[in-house]
Amino acid sequence: MFILRVHSVDTNHPLTLEETTFISSATTSAKPSTTKFNERRGISHLYRKASQKSSLPNPNPNSRSTSLFVVAVPNYFSDEDFIRFCGSHIDHVHELLFIRNDGMEDRYSVLIKLDNQVTADRFYNSFNEKRFSPPEAEICHILYVLSVEFTGSAEIASTPPEDFTELPTCPICLERLDPDTSGIRSTLCDHSFQCSCTSKWTYLSCQVCRLCQQLDEKPDCSVCGASEILWICLICGFVGCGRYKEGHAKRHWQDTQHCYSLDLRTQQIWDYVGDSYVHRLNQSKTDGKLIDTKSCCMSFEGDCGTCGCSEDSGIGGALFSSKVEASADEYNRLLATQLEAQRQHYESLISEAKSKRQSSISEAVEKAVTSTMLDIQNKLEKCEQEKNAVADINRGTHQESRNLA
Repeated sequence: MFILRVHSVDTNHPLTLEETTFISSATTSAKPSTTKFNERRGISHLYRKASQKSSLPNPNPNSRSTSLFVVAVPNYFSDEDFIRFCGSHIDHVHELLFIRNDGMEDRYSVLIKLDNQVTADRFYNSFNEKRFSPPEAEICHILYVLSVEFTGSAEIASTPPEDFTELPTCPICLERLDPDTSGIRSTLCDHSFQCSCTSKWTYLSCQVCRLCQQLDEKPDCSVCGASEILWICLICGFVGCGRYKEGHAKRHWQDTQHCYSLDLRTQQIWDYVGDSYVHRLNQSKTDGKLIDTKSCCMSFEGDCGTCGCSEDSGIGGALFSSKVEASADEYNRLLATQLEAQRQHYESLISEAKSKRQSSISEAVEKAVTSTMLDIQNKLEKCEQEKNAVADINRGTHQESRNLA
């Protein structure tokens, strides 16, 4: 279940789309189709319901709609090229909106409103995961969106609705997420360092992919400057240190609700809301290469005997084990960290108890010495008084003896 919010910065044009006539090249009858389309400037924010996973390869009927969102179209593909790309399906398009972001000069997004659910499903099945151009690497990723909201407030557009989490709009970052999270069934590339498709998509816009491409650059935490155990936010590109340092990456999630963060060392993605890994790509234990996880059962009935997914059970099991091992390693590190923290805590308590004991002993000794000194002082004063009294008696006796003599 996806919804779209657009921070509209194009105030010169109304939200209603102007009407234009276009004859599709694939239509045999050459019957003109009346389609509303327009171009707007804005920043798209894509949200997915946190408690619901995508049902792939066939979306749940409750998650489908007549509105489709093409996540990213390469900028060399003009508006006219995209309309020609739609072919005869353009006859069933009711509204077509091109959304351009001035900060992303290498791509734009398209919002498509079709006549009914049948034509929307046909459009989705015909063009989802299809290359925009055969010789090029970029492929078309389409998502069903249940609602679209335009707002002039950046704060409203970037604030996730209740029970929703924000997804990246960079196609590479979206493909890095597992199918249940991203809604993207499969990819045609592993997006390894220096591959052509990554450099094409991310030359200008995505800070995350640029940082992954620039191997010579050594990033550091945006807050404390730490250079180890770094994570980068898939939504905004914030670089923060992990929980085993100062935990600024996790603190960024708590402040912004951007829950997906990529480990710059392993390229694995952590979901702070689900508290688990959600990356699609896994490193092979044998050669270290990245492997793409495949989607689960391909049949509507869930019968693996008819879809052929059982043939890949060995690879699927290996990938599942890889994720389990990664999760186990993460929790082992977390456990070790907590045990170390507990050790330091109890050592500090023991040290504090020893310090209090030594202080109590010192106070007791000081009190005993002071009390003894007071007793001795009192006895000394008493002896002095007795001595003076005896001296007075002696003087009196001596005086009386003189008088008698």
